[in-house]
Amino acid sequence: MAADLFVVPTVTFRLLFALVILAHDRRQIVHVAVTEHPTAAWTAQQLRNAFPENEAPRYLLHDRDSVFAHVATTLEGMNIQEARTAPRSPWQNAYAERVIGSIRRECLDHVIVVNTKGLHGVLTNYLAYYLRSRTHLALGKDTPVTRPVSPLSAGRIVATTEVGGLHHRYDRIAA
Repeated sequence: MAADLFVVPTVTFRLLFALVILAHDRRQIVHVAVTEHPTAAWTAQQLRNAFPENEAPRYLLHDRDSVFAHVATTLEGMNIQEARTAPRSPWQNAYAERVIGSIRRECLDHVIVVNTKGLHGVLTNYLAYYLRSRTHLALGKDTPVTRPVSPLSAGRIVATTEVGGLHHRYDRIAA
């Protein structure tokens, strides 16, 4: 798993912080959280929310952001070994940086964020699109949550709008 924070400006030029936790195997976003003031306690709680009970990963890769500095006891309690990147080395957490770039280009560059609740709603909608509809070349043009390929005889193609109309999902339906 990998975790990273990124900053989103609002319409009033306030800064909101979003935490993304990503599973490496299928590029699956496991958890997204938004706050105005990220603290170590908030980050530790988000880690507990992302990995309930015995579903914690073996390793968590993150950068040297100050909010991760004091979560070592939480990670130890969850039996997670932390792997920290070198200073000023975003390429060492490439998958998390790539998904944040995708979120920015495909979603946040096209919407105006008003507040924390609005950003959380937009990210939740994008997360649903990302997991079920957005294909990845590294996954053989499949989505993080595998979906079956429809045969040509399955019917006509219907477009479904997602993320408030920013994206579409195309499925075949029986006539």
